[in-house]
Amino acid sequence: MTEFHQAAAAVYLAAGIAALLGIVMPSSRLSRGAIGALVLGAVLQGIGFATLHRQAAPPSLTDLGSVGALVAWMAVLCLVLFAWRMRLSSLAAAIGFVAFLFVFASLASYSEGGTVSQTEAGGWSHLHVLLASGGLALLGVAGLAGCFYLLQHRRLKSKRSLGSRLPGPSLEALDQINVISLAVGFPLLTLGLITGMLWQHSVSGAFWTGSPHETWMLVAWAIYVGLVSTRFIWHQGARNAAATAVAGFAFLAFAVVGVGILH
Repeated sequence: MTEFHQAAAAVYLAAGIAALLGIVMPSSRLSRGAIGALVLGAVLQGIGFATLHRQAAPPSLTDLGSVGALVAWMAVLCLVLFAWRMRLSSLAAAIGFVAFLFVFASLASYSEGGTVSQTEAGGWSHLHVLLASGGLALLGVAGLAGCFYLLQHRRLKSKRSLGSRLPGPSLEALDQINVISLAVGFPLLTLGLITGMLWQHSVSGAFWTGSPHETWMLVAWAIYVGLVSTRFIWHQGARNAAATAVAGFAFLAFAVVGVGILH
């Protein structure tokens, strides 16, 4: 399984470099090749996940490295789907490098071994990780699109040349990605939170233990309730929505990763 992940990491890195060169040179051929490389990397990583159960001592699905690799894989899939209709060279470069880092980091945890415990083997834990990872991936894509929206908006306001041969994603396309990712990602995150509570109940008999991870995740979810309500009910403007998507995911990443590191 690690061989497929190693190959996927190498392909993701190549995709990021190709996308970056496609922007700098510029070259539409390199940009298309970068998207194709992301597809190949996702296929290789998918095969790696599919063969996970064949290992004598597979890594824990709830391990932070494994979750990071899963989130990166889902984010790549989301970007590839969006790339069918939009020019996303700049986002492909960012996703390629980020996916490489996450998969590369996960390989270190794989090398440490560790088996899946009977508790983790339960259906609630797997369902929780899959749903929460899908939500994290889509909300991460929304945050990334928001970041590029702010950069693109600033360039347009300052009347800088964006390059006529290979323009970056339009503001409309970036806003559309933000809307779709938020509309799908938040329900997945909500379901991930619910299944996490059911998993906790199956283990300890309580839906809530008050752990730092649970507390910060609930706060992050409440923040996204406000973001989603502002965006879809009160019709928040695209620029402000982009800024809140970046800030929201930054807090969510801290709740998932930062709190775990600090504790």
